[in-house]
Amino acid sequence: MEYRRLPRGGENEVFGVLGLGFGAIGKTPADEIEAIVCKAIDNGINFFDMCTAGATYAPFGRAIAGRRDKVFIQVHFGAVYDENGEYGWCRDFETIKKTFLWELETMGTDYVDFGFLHCVDEDEDLDTLCRIGVVDYLRELKEKGIVRHIGFSSHTPAVANRILDMGIADMMMFSINPAYDFEKGDDYGIGTSGERFELFRRCAGEGVGISVMKPFFAGQLLSAEHSPFGIELSHSQCIQYALDRPGVLVALPGVQTMEHLDQVLEYLHATREEKDYSVISSLTPRDVMGTCVYCNHCQPCPAGIDIGLVNKYYDLALAGDAIAANHYTKLSVRADACSSCGHCDSRCPFGVNQMAKMAGIDKYFSR
Repeated sequence: MEYRRLPRGGENEVFGVLGLGFGAIGKTPADEIEAIVCKAIDNGINFFDMCTAGATYAPFGRAIAGRRDKVFIQVHFGAVYDENGEYGWCRDFETIKKTFLWELETMGTDYVDFGFLHCVDEDEDLDTLCRIGVVDYLRELKEKGIVRHIGFSSHTPAVANRILDMGIADMMMFSINPAYDFEKGDDYGIGTSGERFELFRRCAGEGVGISVMKPFFAGQLLSAEHSPFGIELSHSQCIQYALDRPGVLVALPGVQTMEHLDQVLEYLHATREEKDYSVISSLTPRDVMGTCVYCNHCQPCPAGIDIGLVNKYYDLALAGDAIAANHYTKLSVRADACSSCGHCDSRCPFGVNQMAKMAGIDKYFSR
């Protein structure tokens, strides 16, 4: 398991890149939910998103008992549950507050790591959450240490940017997968590819982590019949794609059964070839062609350059990320090692002139 640190967090706030989402697990028997969580933790998973059904909380609480400090929990202010435990979307302050207190009690914890403004997809959503007092309530909970970090979930780049402008968020949950990013998704794949990529770069540049929902496009990318690309991608390809976006700390694939968990865990043992998602290149919009998406299909570089990583650090540095710029300077092999042999250009499925990019990147960092 690879681990990534929350930029605005403490030394111990380090997440496995593979987490779990529980949006569809509510109908699973309680003992299986508990077993799934226990097995996930035993395999290095330590990040869990609790936008789920009410029946999930008690078995989850039993699974983390005695090791609460080993896991990170993300809950949503605006996701509520009726008397039957069914999920609902809410903008009533007292109901939201009551639900949160119930969640704490049922999980057997006195704090959560992330309190999220839930599903803020429209400007009106954000305006309402501010007006009814949810944003102020989150600030109060953070001051008391009951919520360690404030975040939000959204599908809309323009609204996400508004929340980032407020300066309150340490984490963003966003839908990231090739179908959404390359404008081949459903109504939740909002924004052009350029708008989405710029949002990810902004988060990275400002130290806002990203947790990823919908990495499989509700399972459609896993089936050639249902995929908008007409080809089947594997779990590992989709997860790697999400993890390669700037700012992403953890992917949160949804599971319902132990079999689903086992399929997700295959990522931990997958080879580089099994994670390679560059097959999507022939099906992307024209405005993405010529842009490095860090897939590293160009590897191996004869000069030893990690071309995808060099491009990522460069893009992040342009977005104002001083840490990324510093990381670039510490690479053992940098862009100036490029011999212009053309190997990368001949292999790049996105038509990037990497030889020219390496020269430009070297010039940028040598200023």
